[in-house]
Amino acid sequence: MTDPQLQQLAELAGISVDWIDANGRPQRVADSALRAVLNGLGHPAHDPQAIAASLQALKTAHDARHLPPLFTVDVGQALDLSMFFSAGSALRVRLEDGSEQLLQLDAQGALPPGLPIGYHRVQIDTHGFTLAVAPARCFSLGDALGTPTPRCWGISAQLYSLRREGDGGFGDCLALEQLARSAGERGADALAISPLHAMFASDTRRYSPYSPSSRLFLNSLYASPAALLGDRAVRVAIEALDLAQTLQQLEQLPLIDWPEAAAARYRLLQFLFDDFIDGEHPLRADFDSYRAQAGQALEQHCRFEVILGESQASGLGQDWRQWPSAWHDPDSEEMTAFARQHQRQIQFHAFCQWLIQRGLQRAQDAARSNGMGIGLIADLAVGADGAGSQAWSRQDELLAGLNVGAPPDILNRAGQNWGICAFSPEGLRRNGYRAFIEMLRASFAHAGGLRIDHVMGLQRLWLVPLGGHASEGAYLNYPLDDLLRLLCLESVRHRAIVLGEDLGTVPEGLREKLAQRAILGIRVLQFEQDPPGRFKPILDWPDDALATSSTHDLPPLAGWLAARDIDWNQRLALIDDTTERHWRDSRQHERQGLKRALEENYGVQGDDEAVLDTCVRLLGHTRAPLVLLPLEDLLGIDEQPNLPGTVDTHPNWRRRFALDAAALLDDADAARRLELLAQAREQAWERDR
Repeated sequence: MTDPQLQQLAELAGISVDWIDANGRPQRVADSALRAVLNGLGHPAHDPQAIAASLQALKTAHDARHLPPLFTVDVGQALDLSMFFSAGSALRVRLEDGSEQLLQLDAQGALPPGLPIGYHRVQIDTHGFTLAVAPARCFSLGDALGTPTPRCWGISAQLYSLRREGDGGFGDCLALEQLARSAGERGADALAISPLHAMFASDTRRYSPYSPSSRLFLNSLYASPAALLGDRAVRVAIEALDLAQTLQQLEQLPLIDWPEAAAARYRLLQFLFDDFIDGEHPLRADFDSYRAQAGQALEQHCRFEVILGESQASGLGQDWRQWPSAWHDPDSEEMTAFARQHQRQIQFHAFCQWLIQRGLQRAQDAARSNGMGIGLIADLAVGADGAGSQAWSRQDELLAGLNVGAPPDILNRAGQNWGICAFSPEGLRRNGYRAFIEMLRASFAHAGGLRIDHVMGLQRLWLVPLGGHASEGAYLNYPLDDLLRLLCLESVRHRAIVLGEDLGTVPEGLREKLAQRAILGIRVLQFEQDPPGRFKPILDWPDDALATSSTHDLPPLAGWLAARDIDWNQRLALIDDTTERHWRDSRQHERQGLKRALEENYGVQGDDEAVLDTCVRLLGHTRAPLVLLPLEDLLGIDEQPNLPGTVDTHPNWRRRFALDAAALLDDADAARRLELLAQAREQAWERDR
């Protein structure tokens, strides 16, 4: 039995003491796990006295004396403020456009509806707060394409896997630009890409795009300096650094050598920066303007990069949580003095951010100017590395003492620990959701859409104490309605669609809430069978989710048909003989079921290549408003970008395509499948309009 006081504290802190697992069985979090998670949330619970003190602190934080700095409300709805103010209280609202309105609370103590969407400043007596008035839903695919029944298509790509001559060993923004032009010319409306979040410049062994240092900035390795500074400047730099042979060797590798390729790229960027800063470059004004506009957040990120490099060199390690206490505060006098002493190095990292920001915008401009209705769809990781820039600069808003993961289930009996940290619900509330809003704005900045990884995290996340086992975690609940309103507001502001990756255990009712907000779910062909072996009929696919053949964590269709993922799991001893036999039998049963479903709709199937073609047609004929095909499935590749449960034993995030980005879609298989998809989408639109 859970200690009643401990349970009360846990529930007040937003922890689900009782929860239902993936098999529908009720579970209860152990007291020891509750104490550890509460401690990670900043609510000590090691003894009755600590629990009592934490309870009182939380109650005080939520009482009427502590007015939150930001409220959210749906446009056309009243806002209940009766907990904080008396009915009839007069108030002044300063709208975003600078105009003012004098209003008063109604007889129930609510702010009447009528304010336009936006962020407005409300003043009642001596108290003030920001009011975010949100549209009823996000900017939708129909809004973007001007049709109530969109049936469009696009492709998805792992950016690093793209290839172009002179890329230095991995894909970059110029390769992305080339692919965007090619896809747009063939009728695609969207190009979804892997996360481009900022990583660790001084530790290039950390390259998983889903474990970033910060989701506020970009991975400067993906910058294409020639796109902004010109080919000649880059050629001069390569010659001066004697890098030509090194870069050529890196480009010829079948897999990306991230440490070597990154080291070469940073040497090149440093040379270009020195030339840029020491000379009188015509783009200097644009760089200075970018830096001023990016403000304190950019300055802190760049300082962190420099501090991290210095701390490694001096033996202080790669985790800011182990640094001297004076370095923990980004605004401390010591940090200000450090910044003065390292101005040029800080400026270098700002220069790198400027290059990648401008390069990504060029790619989006290329996509739109070549006919795409959406263009780039960015990918937002569910969390950030607790040792990274975002956790350091936003310590009150991120939970650097807890890791995001998943509880044990039938597929993973040990549970999962993803090694990243998440937002603090209390910290977000205290700071007016600043960190969430700035993250959304950064993600929408150069894209026509945003894919939110593990969108269930808007409602709850399984959090595990540092050093703890995944089974020792608990679900922490988030202010879903507030987060959805802010997401809708920023989506409409940026005229960008939102996709929510809702694969896995989804809380009851969440998909319906997302659909009401015009957030598209995701349906993957491999999973659309119930019972196993019986694939969903074409017209039973929903119209509130995109359709796709695979994801970065799954085998491409060719690999699924050939059971390449099972081969890898067996080879790496991730499964025992019994599990392997079960998986292979199940896959054969599912493969036969897929073939039956295809034959029912399209006639007798031939070899696996023909099956893949027909799968593309099936996806195109569904009611999904958007179909995204990974490049791997367009090309018929059987290896997947990432094998969950592995780090170094499988070449995660390292695979490259053989063809240049500009020529990828000219490949015979890709061209044929794109044509099949375009025809099927047109037929689906004619059927459903």
